[in-house]
Amino acid sequence: MAKKKAITKNYLISKYMETVLEEGSPKSVYSFSKKHQFSEAEFYNIYGNFEALEGDIFKTFLQNSIDLIEKSEEYVNFDTRNKLLTLYYTFFETLKANRSYIMASLGDKKNSLGAIKKLTSLRTVFKEFIKNLEWDLLDLKKDRLKEVQSKSLEEGAWIQLLLTLKFWLDDQSPSFEKTDIFIEKSVNATFDLLGVKPLQSLLDLGKFLVKEKLQ
Repeated sequence: MAKKKAITKNYLISKYMETVLEEGSPKSVYSFSKKHQFSEAEFYNIYGNFEALEGDIFKTFLQNSIDLIEKSEEYVNFDTRNKLLTLYYTFFETLKANRSYIMASLGDKKNSLGAIKKLTSLRTVFKEFIKNLEWDLLDLKKDRLKEVQSKSLEEGAWIQLLLTLKFWLDDQSPSFEKTDIFIEKSVNATFDLLGVKPLQSLLDLGKFLVKEKLQ
């Protein structure tokens, strides 16, 4: 008798995405497990519910992108701005390869708390990535002020990622080239705010956004 294949996170993620794309979100763990011939207990050994699984999907997209860029010899020598740009471009290429699932999962909820909940685990990974970059920040003497500055940077970067994701979900340009432009302008604006020439980058980003709304 053939040994039954072990159920893994990757297997559940693959089958869940397949089910959502072909049939819509499964109604229950029971129906999902039955369809793919494993027990409910095997599902619950890995995830407590579908929300946890969905959150892991988005976290995996980001973590795989981070793992990929960190294997690059060139990446090690990049400055912070280019490390962040590299992550953005790599991450959104990963999203593009899975756009049908993401639109099914977030498309009608992109402005809702439900969408934000699905991104909770991704947020944790992203903020850790931001924290580990070498930022040229103000030299504050008090530890408390340094902590506030660091937290503000992480939260600001997270908001920027959410805005970029929203822009990408709405983007209908070929190869999502407008999202690439948005990424470059928004990341440049963020870095220039930390430096001495913020106004031009902010105006540049603002003009781009206004142009998009008017089209």
